[in-house]
Amino acid sequence: MFKNALVYRIEEWLPPTQDEIASRLDGGRFAECLPSQPESIGWVEPRGEKHGVLLESVAGQLILKLCTETKAVPGGVVKEQLDARLEKIEADTGRRPKGKASREIKDEIVHELLPRAFPKRSATLVWIDLQAKTVLIAAASAKKADAVVTRLVELFGGLRLSPLQTALSPATAMAAWLSDKQPPAGFSIDRECELKQPDSEKAAVRYARHTLEIDEVGEHIKQGKLPTQLALTWNSRVSFVLSETLALKKIKLLDVVLENSAPKHGADDGFDADVAITTGELRLLLPDLIAALGGPLVEEAKPAPAPSEAGAAPWA
Repeated sequence: MFKNALVYRIEEWLPPTQDEIASRLDGGRFAECLPSQPESIGWVEPRGEKHGVLLESVAGQLILKLCTETKAVPGGVVKEQLDARLEKIEADTGRRPKGKASREIKDEIVHELLPRAFPKRSATLVWIDLQAKTVLIAAASAKKADAVVTRLVELFGGLRLSPLQTALSPATAMAAWLSDKQPPAGFSIDRECELKQPDSEKAAVRYARHTLEIDEVGEHIKQGKLPTQLALTWNSRVSFVLSETLALKKIKLLDVVLENSAPKHGADDGFDADVAITTGELRLLLPDLIAALGGPLVEEAKPAPAPSEAGAAPWA
């Protein structure tokens, strides 16, 4: 369900009522791009059922899905038509448009070609854990996740999110684990790693399907290279790659989890079971990972009100 993840902390939020949530989501429901529209963003059904609900609640865990559709005209086609039009104008008038005039002509060409462009669609899952006060976005890049955060803030008035930060940076912690050949409690180091020199040259060394319990790795770190990615397994249950930006990539539930859970797919096509299993494992993994990174970075701030102070959320 979640192959990649970036975690955000809920700094402040008084959850709206369920009716308010439904109304706001319906107002932001996804619609396909219009013929000359380059992008459309909106909320879609997490369960995948047409005209279904846009907010799912499974064991108190809230699941949403944001869909983005984009249409792009190939740059080469635009350039070819732009050059042809500029040459014609120059031949007719003796002057070749430049600057703003050239850009306006280019925009006209893009607008004319957009109706023939093929749309490209992607969707991003969002998991809101009210009890843990976290939001997990199924993305590996901060740029993509921040775009989702912007939509969430627009949707839920009064919501304030901040990227999860830890006392130890992931790069510092990963360097210590590799140098000492000692993973943190509850984790094991797998066979994938990337080390980079933090300078303009960005010299890099990558290990794939290779043991990392070798002196060579420690020597690279002594020479100044820092880990940017490291494959880990948590309690023999979940494997993932930790990045220097605290992104979790290549998340995979291992056989022991799937076999013991044995979901029974019914009318919901396994959606509820998938959500319950995945969120159940990650809710236990994340605190252990944060602890391995020295705990959350604490800043002086007024504590956010607990959901119970605003009345129990009706979907919990």
